[in-house]
Amino acid sequence: MRLLHTMLRVGNLQRSIDFYTQVLGMQLLRTSENPEYKYTLAFVGYGNNPEHAELELTYNWGVERYEMGTAYGHIALGVPDAYAACAKIKAAGGQVTREAGPVKGGTTVIAFVTDPDGYKVELIQRAEYADGQGLR
Repeated sequence: MRLLHTMLRVGNLQRSIDFYTQVLGMQLLRTSENPEYKYTLAFVGYGNNPEHAELELTYNWGVERYEMGTAYGHIALGVPDAYAACAKIKAAGGQVTREAGPVKGGTTVIAFVTDPDGYKVELIQRAEYADGQGLR
């Protein structure tokens, strides 16, 4: 088995595409519209399936807001330098909600960003991403 994608319902598709591509550096991989059932999908990511998991952004026409609920946690992205990633995200207009620093009770450097719909994205500093994979 392989993780293929995670789906998030979004209130404004273009705003979300802009955040994930312009702020987090993902690529818009493909889109599709279903007029009969009134929804549009956009897939973003750092590469295509099956080599890379994707993020499916689902816009149900006319729905501008969703309740987060208490079960959802966050999406995690590996970054070579969490401090630099936070600076780049802020410069691109993104909202850093937890500055880069060691995780409580540990040494791994993490940070949190919030997307335009309120979803949390964790940045985890990992040396193996210094080769250019992940958020740059």
